[in-house]
Amino acid sequence: MNRDRRASLGWGILLVLVGGFFLAQEFGVIPDFIDWLAWPVWIVSLGVLFILIALLTGTTGMAVPGAIISGIGGLLYYFDTTGHWEHWTFWMLVPAFVGVGTFLMFLFEGKFEKAIREGGGSILWGVILFAIFSAIFGPATVPYREYWPVLLIVLGLWYLIRPMFSKRKSGADIL
Repeated sequence: MNRDRRASLGWGILLVLVGGFFLAQEFGVIPDFIDWLAWPVWIVSLGVLFILIALLTGTTGMAVPGAIISGIGGLLYYFDTTGHWEHWTFWMLVPAFVGVGTFLMFLFEGKFEKAIREGGGSILWGVILFAIFSAIFGPATVPYREYWPVLLIVLGLWYLIRPMFSKRKSGADIL
């Protein structure tokens, strides 16, 4: 099955499942869970559904939006349950969600090294951005607040060391 047909199959399954669930709720076949289940859990569940469809149908690219949707749902769940809506620095984790999705996409394709290389960089960037911004702009109770420059040093070392581990393609790349 070609890629376009698998993508169409994935989207079709997603829409039928979500639509069928809400239609069954409208007719009372399924009880209204929204009363007892926090609304962000629905967002997380939608993202997980994307990831499952990516895995089951072979449309691995759907893992990226699935991870982003799940991650944002997780942030919203945290904000909703704690009431800390003012901590905007958590949005710096979105690049990490993209990295998780990229990692899953390549992992589902069987390309583990590429998953680490491509997804790992975004995950690292997202975590570093979150740590730096929360140390600078976050609440005063952040335990590592005075150590945020260390994160910049670690990032700089990563960029200095990383080329030593990359594969060389030709003799011209050495220069």
